Amino acid sequence: MNSTPTTSKQRIDTLDILRGVSLLGILLVNMFAFSTPMPHIDLKTWFTVPIDKEYHEILDVFVQGSFYPLFSMLFGYGLAMQYTKTTRLGDSFYKFSIKRLVVLFIIGMFHAFLIWWGDILMTYAFCGLVLIALIRLRPGFLLTIGLIFYIGINGMMAMLVGLASLADPSGTDPSQFIDIESMEDAVKAYGAGSWTDVFMQRLVDLSIQFSPGMWLMALFTILPYMLMGAAASKWQLIEKAKSKYVLWSILAIVMVPLGIYLKFLPYAFERNSFLDYIQTYFGGPILALGYASVMVLFCCIPYATKMLSPIAKAGRMSLTVYITQSIICTLIFYHFGLGLYGKIGVDTATWLAVGIYAIQLIFATIWFMLFKQGPIEAAWKRIIYGKSVLKKEEINQ
Repeated sequence: MNSTPTTSKQRIDTLDILRGVSLLGILLVNMFAFSTPMPHIDLKTWFTVPIDKEYHEILDVFVQGSFYPLFSMLFGYGLAMQYTKTTRLGDSFYKFSIKRLVVLFIIGMFHAFLIWWGDILMTYAFCGLVLIALIRLRPGFLLTIGLIFYIGINGMMAMLVGLASLADPSGTDPSQFIDIESMEDAVKAYGAGSWTDVFMQRLVDLSIQFSPGMWLMALFTILPYMLMGAAASKWQLIEKAKSKYVLWSILAIVMVPLGIYLKFLPYAFERNSFLDYIQTYFGGPILALGYASVMVLFCCIPYATKMLSPIAKAGRMSLTVYITQSIICTLIFYHFGLGLYGKIGVDTATWLAVGIYAIQLIFATIWFMLFKQGPIEAAWKRIIYGKSVLKKEEINQ
């Protein structure tokens, strides 16, 4: 067996930085799910205090729906890198990749059932299994399939929602679709209930998060991002960023303003389901690509990756960071912890997320002074490769 975990020298700093930045964006958005009765409310009408509305609008336009697509692209990018590596070494890619994704799915199950209902790991593992079935295709085919999957279903859905909005504007107000009873149950369980109450409510929210329809929709929302990321990996667009400077510059110049414009539509015009759909499923990923382009260009500047080294280290242990964010936030907000559920504003929650992330950057920096892998990553890869995490001094022997 020749396949081994990727070593520090083999890593691409820009990829780790992109992952690290994505983790902050994901946490900023997830704070709403930790502190409010999602998915039973409409966030755009939930907040009544002016400063809460202002912070939510900023996050809704610049963060919401733009970092999970980016992280999904990076997931596909990494899988394609693994395919290239194992093929070059003469090993079976499928032997390791299937095992990796199955273990990731199991980790996601523990996360979803015992910590927080908003898990994304199971979805990544599920879509990843579909991706590896197509991974042998040329990058052009991967990109084409991804675009067809995404634009086909979402374009059709946008058209249907748009027609419904034209036919009955008042009937497509998203704020009408609120489950008051479920909302009250969630507030009671998370805000005042025991761990058992929270667990039972988590099962209810999981039944929504992972309904059969959501698994199907993942093939047209998450999987296309992974396919696009895999295509970019085969073209080595990040490894060869300096020679692709013009491409990245065009993407940054076009995608950032276009993405912001599309995401601002529900606030610029009278809100309806069509504008919300365009904001989420077109504005979000377009802005994600714009953000990625800006960060890739920035990382081409000399010493930029060294400046962003703490963020890269967080990106190297992204699984650990993601899981610990859920543990920390549930202990902060739920009644069996500090009990701050529904008791702080969006501004406080936002800066709390920034503070948590800053502490995680410090932790990641200290951890990698001693080890070469994050703790959960080490356990995950030991199961896959049969190799444990090595201390720093052991690497140089």
